[in-house]
Amino acid sequence: MARIVDLSVSIEEDLKDPLPFSIRFETHEEGAEFGAKLVGVTPDDFPERKGLAGEFLTLTSHAGTHVDAPWHYWPTSEGKPSRTIDELPLEWFFNDGVVLDFTDKPQGFTLTVEDIQEKLRQIDYELKPYDIVMIRSDADKKRYQPNYSEIHVGVSAEATLWLIEQGIKVMGTDGWGWDTPLSIQAQDYKQNPRPGVLWAAHFAGREKEYCQIEKLANLDQLPAFGFKVSVFPVKIRGGSAGWTRAVAIID
Repeated sequence: MARIVDLSVSIEEDLKDPLPFSIRFETHEEGAEFGAKLVGVTPDDFPERKGLAGEFLTLTSHAGTHVDAPWHYWPTSEGKPSRTIDELPLEWFFNDGVVLDFTDKPQGFTLTVEDIQEKLRQIDYELKPYDIVMIRSDADKKRYQPNYSEIHVGVSAEATLWLIEQGIKVMGTDGWGWDTPLSIQAQDYKQNPRPGVLWAAHFAGREKEYCQIEKLANLDQLPAFGFKVSVFPVKIRGGSAGWTRAVAIID
C-alpha cells in the first residue's frame, strides 16, 4: 500500500501567524439549542440534551496550509485577467513532487537561480513540466515560536520565474511565505527605496502565471523525488487562495 505523508499544518489559534484568526468551538449542548431552533423542537428532544458539535472560524483564505492563486499577486497575469483559485485547472494540483532541501542556508536567506540549479544537480534531477517543487527549510518545526513568520528561506523573483520557465505551475514552501521574510524585505527597502523589493517573488506572477503553496509541513519525511503530491485547493469563488490538505503519496 502507498504511504501518505501529511504536508499540512493545522488551522489553529496556537500557530504563530500574524494574520488574524479566531475559532469558537460550539459544544454538543449548544448544538442541541441550535438544532432545536432549526427543526422546531426543544433541546430536551435530543439525547441528554446533546446535539451536533461545530466550529465558527474567522480567518483569511491565507491561513494554514493554502494555495495562492494568480489573482493574489496582481489583477493581471501575462497580460490577461488573473485567474482566481476556483478557475485554475485541477490537473495542476496532483503531480510528481520534488523537495529541494535548503536547511543548510541561514534563516532569511534568499534563494537564487543558481542555488536552485545547484541543488537539482546535487540530487541528480531534471525538472519536467507540472512537477510540484517544494522548498524545505524546516521552518514548520518552529511554527509555535513568536518569530515563525520570519525564519524561513525565501525565493527570489528571478528563481521563481526560472521555475515557471521550466514548466512549473505549482511551487511551495514550509515557511510562512514564499518571499524572503517581510522584516528583511522591509529593511532592504528602507535602506535603499526602490521598486521590486517588497513581495518581489509574489509580483513575479504579473509576468508569468503560477501558484504557490505556503505553510507546508513535514518535508523532512520525504525523499527528494519519486512521489506524488496532492494539493487541491478549496473552491472559493473569486478567491485569491484556497486552503489545502496537502499530502504526499509514496508508493
